[in-house]
Amino acid sequence: MQEGIKIRWLGHSCFKVEFMGYSVVFDPYEDGYVPGLKPLREEADKVLCSHDHGDHNAKKVITERKGGKCPVCVKTISTWHDDRQGALRGKNLIHLLEWDSFRIAHLGDLGCQLLPEQEDDLKGLDLLMVPVGGYYTINARQAKDLVERICPRVTVPMHYRGENFGFDVLAPLEDYRNLCDDVVFYENSEFFLTKDLPKQTAVLKIQ
Repeated sequence: MQEGIKIRWLGHSCFKVEFMGYSVVFDPYEDGYVPGLKPLREEADKVLCSHDHGDHNAKKVITERKGGKCPVCVKTISTWHDDRQGALRGKNLIHLLEWDSFRIAHLGDLGCQLLPEQEDDLKGLDLLMVPVGGYYTINARQAKDLVERICPRVTVPMHYRGENFGFDVLAPLEDYRNLCDDVVFYENSEFFLTKDLPKQTAVLKIQ
């Protein structure tokens, strides 16, 4: 078995990460909620949701395994889903996972600038999952500026409009991709995060 954390993009902002037999799903979406995406049916040890909207909070579609020892330390950073301190869309949680020697973070539907101390908490990441589509979240330029400040080793863009999926109001991936000079295209929806994986912007393909 290949060493490292298996990262699998399930669409929109939903990811499944697996390491040493333990798995976590981030931000599952409800059936029929995100245009163009298939219904989710997954099994995991833990489900983490950034906020209570239908495209991020569908814990019911994930079968949670019970009783296993949790090997991952989960921290949260409280932020906003908009740039008006939640007046438009409420709160958003960033989930920061410390797993063996890896540190990964999922920004959820981040819609505001982070405080300096919050950015400090996100420095030294092995993996960052960041929204880039704008409208509901930070846009491509804001996302790239944040990435440049916190310098994760691997960045995975999410929450954008693809060729056959996603909300019409979201910007396409190209808006973010064109700002990057380290893009690596994967032929499927997954890759292994290892300690020797080069610094990159990883673009995954929906299966």
